[in-house]
Order: sequence, then C-alpha cells, then structure tokens
Amino acid sequence: MDLETLQFATFGQLDQAVTDWSSMVSNLAVLKGDARDGLKAKADKADWSGDNANVTKGFVDKTVREFDDAHKQAKSLWNILKDTRNELKAYQGQLNEALERGAAKNLRVATTSGGGFTVTAGIAYTDPPLGPVVPASGEAERDVNALRDELQGILDKATESDHTGSVALKALADQAALGFAGAEYKDRDSAAHAIKEADELAAIARKNPEDLTAKELDKLNAGLKKMSGDELFSARFAEKLKAQGTLDFWAELNTPRPTDLQRARGDQFDELQKNLSLTLATASHSDSYEMTNWKREMVDLGSQPLSKSSNTVGFQVMSNLMRWGNFDNKFLDDYGNELIKAEKERTDNGRHGAWRVGSPMDPVLNRTGSDSGTDPMTGFMKALSSSPDAATEFFSDTFLTKEEDHEFKEDTDGDKKMGMRELSNFDYLFGERDWPEDSTSKGEDSIAGRNNMALALEAATTGHPAGEMPTEDTPAHNAEQAALTKSLIEAISEKPALLGDRSYMSDSIGQIAAEYMPDIHRSLNANQEGEGSLFPIAGSRAAVDEPDTARFLYMLGQNPEGYAAVSVGQHSYTTHLMEYHFRNPDAFINDPGFSRNDNLKQTIELTAEVAGEIQGTIGAGRSYEAEIEGGAKDADYNKAIETASTWVGSTVGIGIGIGTAPMLGPGGVVAGGVAGTAADEIISALTEGAMKDSSGEVIYRNGQEMGATKVSTYELVETAAKKAGEQSGNPSPNIVASVASAAEKGFTSASANTHSYIDGQGMPAKLEEKK
Repeated sequence: MDLETLQFATFGQLDQAVTDWSSMVSNLAVLKGDARDGLKAKADKADWSGDNANVTKGFVDKTVREFDDAHKQAKSLWNILKDTRNELKAYQGQLNEALERGAAKNLRVATTSGGGFTVTAGIAYTDPPLGPVVPASGEAERDVNALRDELQGILDKATESDHTGSVALKALADQAALGFAGAEYKDRDSAAHAIKEADELAAIARKNPEDLTAKELDKLNAGLKKMSGDELFSARFAEKLKAQGTLDFWAELNTPRPTDLQRARGDQFDELQKNLSLTLATASHSDSYEMTNWKREMVDLGSQPLSKSSNTVGFQVMSNLMRWGNFDNKFLDDYGNELIKAEKERTDNGRHGAWRVGSPMDPVLNRTGSDSGTDPMTGFMKALSSSPDAATEFFSDTFLTKEEDHEFKEDTDGDKKMGMRELSNFDYLFGERDWPEDSTSKGEDSIAGRNNMALALEAATTGHPAGEMPTEDTPAHNAEQAALTKSLIEAISEKPALLGDRSYMSDSIGQIAAEYMPDIHRSLNANQEGEGSLFPIAGSRAAVDEPDTARFLYMLGQNPEGYAAVSVGQHSYTTHLMEYHFRNPDAFINDPGFSRNDNLKQTIELTAEVAGEIQGTIGAGRSYEAEIEGGAKDADYNKAIETASTWVGSTVGIGIGIGTAPMLGPGGVVAGGVAGTAADEIISALTEGAMKDSSGEVIYRNGQEMGATKVSTYELVETAAKKAGEQSGNPSPNIVASVASAAEKGFTSASANTHSYIDGQGMPAKLEEKK
C-alpha cells in the first residue's frame, strides 16, 4: 500500500459493506433460529415414514445445517471485514498524525513514481520566499530518518492488514462452491494466523526428509495437531504441499532405510500420521480451486508409482493418510471408484489376490502397528467408517457385471445351470476378495483389513459413524442401507464361516443387528397380519426371510460382543415397543372382534414371543460356543454385557422404527423423554445381572446354561412389560402376567428353528473341526 492511497482513502463503501454484513448476520441468526426451532422442531414431531423418513426428513436436517453454516460464515466474513476496515482507519489516522508532526518540524514528505515517498528537511517555506535556503542540521537529519521509518512502518502494517484481510476473505469464500463452508473465525487475526501457520508448516513438509531436523518435525506435528480442524489452515496446508508432495512427504519420511530422524522421532510417527490424516480430512471439504485440483490429482496419482524406481503407488500412501477424520463424500466416491478399478486390474477381475506385502525395501506406510499399510483397501475402509453416506454408496456400487470377464457364477434360475453372477462391491469385499496376509508390528497375523471393512459396513448400514450410537439427528434407514443390511444377513446365513472364522467383526455386525431390531422382529413374525403396525418401521425395511435371520442371529450368539449387542438391542427395543403399545393400545388390531384390552394383551404377548425367539436363538449360539470352548469364554460374555452398561441413557436410536408422533424423536427414534426411563431400567438390570451372578436379587443371570438364559429372559421381559405399563400410565397386571408364557413360546420356536434352519445347514468349517 502506498502513502497516497492510505492518506486519502475514503471508507464509505467499506463502511457500507460492514453495515450490510452486520445486517446479514442478524437476519441469518433469525432464520437459523426459525429453521431450528420451527422447521426442524415440527419435523421432529412428525410421523415420518417411507419417503418422508428417507428423503424429506433428511432434506429438512440438511437445510437447518445450511442455515447454521450460512450464519457462521457470514459472521466470520463480517468479523474479518470489520477488523480490516478498523485497522486501516487506525493506520490512516497514525499516518496523518505523523505527517502533521513532520510538518511542524519543517519536514516535507513527497510521493514518487512507483508508490514510494521521500522525506526532506531544512527548507524554510515562506510566501513569498525570504532569504537563502537553510541547510539541514544534524538534528533535522535525525528527524527525517525517524519520520521516514515511522511512515514506512505504518505503511508496512497497513499493507499486511490489507493483504491478510483480502487473502482470508477470499479463502473463506472459496471454501464452498455451493452452500456454505461453516468456517467460523472471531476476528481477522485468527484467520490470518491460520493461513500463515499453514504456509510455514507446508514449507517444512516440502523439505527433503534428510534435511528435516527433529525440532522442525516437532513443530510440524504440534502444529497439525493443534490446527487440523481449522478449515482455512487445512486447505491452505494441503494446497501448498500439493497432492504429489503429500505422497512424497509420507513415503520418503518412512523410507525403510533407517535415518537419523527416524531414530530420533520414529516413536512419534504414528501421531504424525493421525494429525496429517485429520488435516487432510478437513481440507477435503474445501471447494477452493487449488483444493479441487488437489483432490483430482490425488485420485489420478492413485494407481501411479511414486517414481520410476518405486514399487509403491499413490493409493498405498494416501490410504494410510485417511484412517482418521471425516473426508468429503465426493472425494471418497471418486477415490473409491478408481481404487476399485485398480483392484480389478491387479486381480484380473477378482481371480487372485492383490497388494501383497512388498519387499523390505518398500516404505513402512502405516505407523499404527495394526498392519503394514501395503493394502490400500485397509485404510480406505477406515475412512469410510467415518463417512456413512460415502460408505453406503461405495458398498452398493457394482464391482462386476454379468457381461464382464470373470469366474463368479451362480444358479440364476434354479435349474442348477450356472450363469454369470453380478457382484456389488459388498459382495466382492465381504464374501469373495482374497484379502492379503499381513502382520502387525509385533509379528502377529493382522485382522485390520476385514475389521476395518466391518466398521465401514456399520457406518454404511446404520447411517452414523462406526463406534457411535445413533442420535436424534440420525435419519431412519433408507432403501440403500436396508438393502445392504439384507445382503449382509443373507451372506452370513449362506456362508456362516464369513463371520464364524472372523468373529472379531461381531461387534460391528452386532451393532447393525441392534439397530435393525424392528426389521429382525418382522422377519421372525412374517406371517402375522398387520406386522407394520405391530413392529412399525419409520424408514425402509430390510426384508429378510426367517431362516436367514435365525442363522444370522445364531452366528452372532457365538461371539461375546455380538451376543451382547443383540441382547441389549433386543431388550431395549422390546421395552420401547411395549411402552409404545401401552400408550397406543389401538395401534395394532389383530382381531376386530376382541376387546381393546384383549387386543393390547395379544400385542404385548406377540412382542414378548419374538423377544423370546431372539434370546433363544442367540442363546443357542452361545451355548454351542460354550460346548466347543468348554465355557472358556464365559467371562468374555460377562465382560461384553457389562460393557453394554454404557448404553444406558443412550438407548435413543435403538428404538428406531416406533413410528407414531407421540413417541418419536427424529427419524422414528423414541423421544428422549421416554427413552431414558423404562428401557434404561431394563438395560441396567441386564448389565448389573451380569456383574452379580452370585446375587439372588438380580433379574438377569448371565450364564452359559440355556436354562439360566431362558428363565432370565422370561423375568426380564415380564419386568419390561411391567415397567412399560407403569411408564405409559396404563398398567395392566393381567397383561404382565401373560408375557412370560409368550416369551417361553418364542424360546420353543427358537429351539425348533435351530434344528430346522441351522443343524440342517451345517456349521462353519472352523467350528466343525473343533467338533
């Protein structure tokens, strides 16, 4: 900024812009409140089902978030604009004051071409001129230098203020091509600091790792940890590093040849990997021109070697830098499509394995110790586990069509003639892929690949990140999620070893089962007319046949985490459902000739019967495992159910599908005021019972004996009916007295199903060998 520009600047238009943005912020605050308190509040109370639950509800939630983001971004823009305007006005005032002080000392300031200026002294100006020119004294020369330096300092600061304000405003506006980024900055300095910090850290990361010092790496690691969630910082850092630079930095840093830096800071590389991943995840949501190029280039570099002499390709590096954080869905979709294309090329359309662990001369790309990082699918699955929408789309996409050249066949029309099979990405990854053998840093067999896949499936089917419970904002299951869940259940039913030989996936798959309790109840009660009103589902249904569901539950029962998830999910849903029907006794009418009380009684009995069938099925699976293991895992089952005590108070969401407005929160979830009562008491009884096996006061006794499971189930279901009736304000001792018999009937059905659906199908190969 030159002297004349600042000296004679007028701020009328800038003042008006600040005023306009202030009004915009105020107006958006009102709209944000209206959207949340009006639009969303009404949507939350609505009876969402079908397309309304899947599409309209999601649209409402997205709209409300857009208003929130718009308000945040507008306030940030206003803060930056206001701070920059105020600073420039202050610098203009300082400049004019300095000029006035100079004039009082007989100092003359003149501008020069190119935006410069000169300061001179020692000339007495009178009109008309009197006497000769008086030469400058030593004191005057010092005044000249002082004024010159002061003016230059003011101009430098004004230039910096104007430049950083401009960069920050542009960077913030560029973050979202459509909609609003939602970035929030309280002032211009915080936004400018984010950009400056990004430039400094990117400069460190661009250095040759051999030239990096331990101090510089510490600064990089600490900076990424602190700033990884900052939108402007993350985007600027990635833009400056560029896609190729990102790959080169991580690969070269982790060269198999031991370096001084690895010896000094190798134990911190795992944290650096995490912080870099979180930073790139935040950056991926930016739609700036540079970040758009970064994402496109990263996808293009995926299948290309890092250099002519390298065996490592881009996917192998980047997939290890996406294990943490929520990456942009569009980027994950593009990345996943290209990764699948590379997978098909390397496996000859699935005929053999790919991404085998390389030579000792390849870089060690994963520093967590869970696996070597050679298989890019492992890291990509972890990325999907945090991005539910991208995960659903990826698993639903086609891997191979019937027309492509491959060796996957099936009996397409029941005539025992094998025809070409179409495979989705789920079909291939879950059931057919030859996952590469890998090792942990301790030399043990790695389970990371398939385990991360199970986490990604959890996100893809439930609609929320893996490892989290559903919240009031979790939408009802849509058609794609339900179809994927149906495929998962049927795959395990058809080939039980897919889960039996990989029981470590049971925690995620058990969570899926818990959140699809309404669908499971319907499948086990498929011949009951009016099942939609008996077991209401807010969104789309995973329509699975009873034999498939029974075999699926039986396999989950053989793993402590799977057993605990289904057990807690079932008891939570049963209690919610009973309370719902007590509050709405006319919701399900099985026989118009019955009295209202008789219909309610039959409704609660049917609910208890399916609860007994579920408990009987997973109990049979657990009993079988106990027989094989000689009870060695009994403590693990107890521990798993004890751990489920954390679900108390978080059961909202497990009741997804109870679909009438008086009981609902968003997405068909039982409203919070109801969810934290009877269901919590039942779950507490369930988990505390596991912790007090020797006590005669507990309701639930968690033991390997089917008899103990049976009695405990009857008592727990009976207690659920009692608590639900009391909570609803419509208690009925007559109904409560009948539920134990109904649950026993369900247990009997489970026993028959075990023989009919399971014994006749054979057991997983691994379990057969144990026999």
